[in-house]
Amino acid sequence: MFKKLAAEALGLSDIGIVVPKADFDKTEADDFVMHESGEEIFFLIKTKADEYCFTNKALIHVDGASAVSKKRILKRYEYALHPITNVALETAGTIDLDVEIKFTIGSTPLSVDIHKRFLTEIKDLYKVLFAISLEVKENEKNYAIAETSLNYASQSIGRISNSEVTPAQSFEDIARFSQNWLHENRRKYAKKDFKDTFELYINQ
Repeated sequence: MFKKLAAEALGLSDIGIVVPKADFDKTEADDFVMHESGEEIFFLIKTKADEYCFTNKALIHVDGASAVSKKRILKRYEYALHPITNVALETAGTIDLDVEIKFTIGSTPLSVDIHKRFLTEIKDLYKVLFAISLEVKENEKNYAIAETSLNYASQSIGRISNSEVTPAQSFEDIARFSQNWLHENRRKYAKKDFKDTFELYINQ
């Protein structure tokens, strides 16, 4: 505990800050946002070594090896491909200077320390991550149900005999319908843009 206090007093700890919207374009992460395709930054945490940039489509992690090294590794996690789970917020104790937000994105666990003066903003981020995690999980469940329903329907249609339609024609019609139906429902349930969720909870 005393080592931690000493590190914080000397400014050696890696406690992050929440970057204001006006300064998003001054960060490294902004260079990797796909602005051309409608991607926007909604929340950005900066520590001495790292940047955690939350856009409407993905988490962009500019991973620094250390605070003194200029070497960076860029990691991008699309929310639709890397579901968010295990979202947790650890608030500060009496003598702590930081709060901690934890979550897993895909198979990658992340834990970020932020100065406790940003607790209000981090609470908003917690709400966003938790809401996205619920929505993705619900969409996956609904798509699985829809896919199962289509399989049952296809099997039932295949059993119906019709002297005017050959088996090959019947199969071709079912396959074409199934492909179109799955494509439309995949677009419906495989949401990629969570701008509405960020706008609902983030107040900058």
